[in-house]
Amino acid sequence: MNYKKIILLLLFNFIVACEQTSNNQLNKANIEQEYRYKNSGFALVSSSDLEKIKLLDERSLNIYHKILKKNSLVKIINPTNNKYIIAQVKSNRVKFSNFYNSVLSSRIADELELDLNEPYIEIISISKNSTFVAKKAKMFDEEKTVAEKAPVDGIQINDLNSIKKKKILAENKYFSYSIKIADFYYQDTAKILKDRIENEVLIKKVKIIKLSPTKYRLLIGPFNDIKSLRDSFEKMNLFNFENLEILKNV
Repeated sequence: MNYKKIILLLLFNFIVACEQTSNNQLNKANIEQEYRYKNSGFALVSSSDLEKIKLLDERSLNIYHKILKKNSLVKIINPTNNKYIIAQVKSNRVKFSNFYNSVLSSRIADELELDLNEPYIEIISISKNSTFVAKKAKMFDEEKTVAEKAPVDGIQINDLNSIKKKKILAENKYFSYSIKIADFYYQDTAKILKDRIENEVLIKKVKIIKLSPTKYRLLIGPFNDIKSLRDSFEKMNLFNFENLEILKNV
């Protein structure tokens, strides 16, 4: 028996198996990369009142975003009622305040029944090849085509302000939001950043929440009004965080 050939054959099989494992891990990493972006925060609803921001077609399923690539697909959720919609990034070059995670068309706000005085949403980036999008893509394309071709009079855009004001008065909600800075593996790391925030931007509502023995969340808040929330959020621009989140009732 030729033992050298057997050894070479076993070695070859081992290398192929390792390569396949590496490729599978790489593919998995690429998929996770496509799903990686997730943010909770306040959105702007496109209107003629927004100065220096190009108006989105009110019938469209489009948004402006600062990080995601043009034509990226996103799932936008209203956490209050769990309604969601698939939308597309129209541009990532439009300038607007970092306090807002996106600019939405009025149609999206209407579909999600957003409270325009508190337009809190969650955005999740999704792959065009994902099972989720595959199930929704046909409906998304059909709706987009109808919306773009239909006459303006053929689509009803409700008076969002009048509808939402009635709901706000009825619900009498309590405003409570916090700024999520990041999650850390070590508590000491979270404490170092906590001290920097308190000393460099003079914010005092900074706290560390232990989520597990290996997960520590750094939060600022809670805030009971949108002005103080926005002021603290904008102070954090000094640290150039790309994905600060705003969390509700934490």
